[in-house]
Formats: sequence, structure tokens, C-alpha cells
Amino acid sequence: MKQLILASQSPRRKDLLTQLGYQFTAQSPDIDETLADNESAKHYVLRLAQQKAQTIYSTLTPSQQAQAVVLGSDTSVVIAGEVLGKPQNEADCIQMLMRLENKQHQVMTAIAAVCQDHLNKTELVSKLVVTQVNFKALTHDEIKRYWQTGEPCDKAGSYAIQGIGGQFVTTIKGSYSAVVGLPLYETAQLLEQFGLPTSINQGLI
Repeated sequence: MKQLILASQSPRRKDLLTQLGYQFTAQSPDIDETLADNESAKHYVLRLAQQKAQTIYSTLTPSQQAQAVVLGSDTSVVIAGEVLGKPQNEADCIQMLMRLENKQHQVMTAIAAVCQDHLNKTELVSKLVVTQVNFKALTHDEIKRYWQTGEPCDKAGSYAIQGIGGQFVTTIKGSYSAVVGLPLYETAQLLEQFGLPTSINQGLI
């Protein structure tokens, strides 16, 4: 069986991939995450997931490439077609969350896997998962207190649904795990396509 490499050091993605029963190593890709001019949110998220996987794959030797599947993923918070990145400061966090409050936005998560096929050619397959998320009404003071917890600092869109920020979410339509950082169903399906079934489908548990 091929070796799985996660092109990320995100603790959340590691936990979710472990939840599926996979054994893997993790490497952090060095890529430019700047949004290109006139680039759509969907294209941006897919491109980053693909580049992360391809970047790590390109660092492997030919013999390692023959034995590896590299999984990349990217998650972005999007409202009215605009990608919201990570907040630079408290004012940035307040601005972002006030845009999201009492409205619906999208969380777009892309996954991409790259490996060699049976003809020893590089194969890349990717998938985009879009989840609709609704927020409750928020106040400036509430957002300031949230900022002071430290949780929003490194989170796209300035919130973590699996953390304190989960109390802002009234409803979601789609994949909860994709909002956290890795869609479980789609990831399992994609990796099985590359010959890496989950532990359940291996009959191990």
C-alpha cells in the first residue's frame, strides 16, 4: 500500500485525517497564497490545494513518488464572492465578523491528491466542497471579547466553528468537517480512488 503524506501541518487537518484511521506523515508546503487578479474564490481554493499537494510531491525522489500519495487541502471563508483571509489585528477581525453577522456565507474547502498511476504518469485529482454557514447577530463588544480569547488570530474569516466561535453559527448546510478543514466523506472517497481505503474498508476495525 502506498504511503500517505499530508501537505499541511494544520492540527485540525491532522486530527480529521487520523479520525478516518489513516497513518500518514505531514509536511508543510511553501507556496504563495496571494489571490490572483480577477480569480474566483472557487478557483483560488482549488489552486491552493493542488499547489500544496504538487509542491510536496515534487520534493520526493522518483522512488518515493512511486510509493506515495500526497494530499493537499485549503479552506477559505467567502461572502459575496470575496475571500476573507486571516485577521491582521483586532480591527480587521471586527470588520470581518461584522460582515458575516446575521448573514449567510460560504466555506469552501478543496482537497487534491497526487500520485503515480499504473503507467507511471503523475495523476492529480481534486474536489471542491462548499458549505453554507449562517451567523447570528453580533455586537462589537462581543467580537472584541472573542478576539481577546486569541482564537480568531490564525483563522480564515476570523472564527473557528469547532471552538468558541461555534456559538456564532445558527445553521450550516453541508459538511461540518469541511468547515473545520477537511471534508471526511470526500477525503475518504478520494483516497480510496488512489488505493488508500479507510481502516473500516480495510476490515481492520
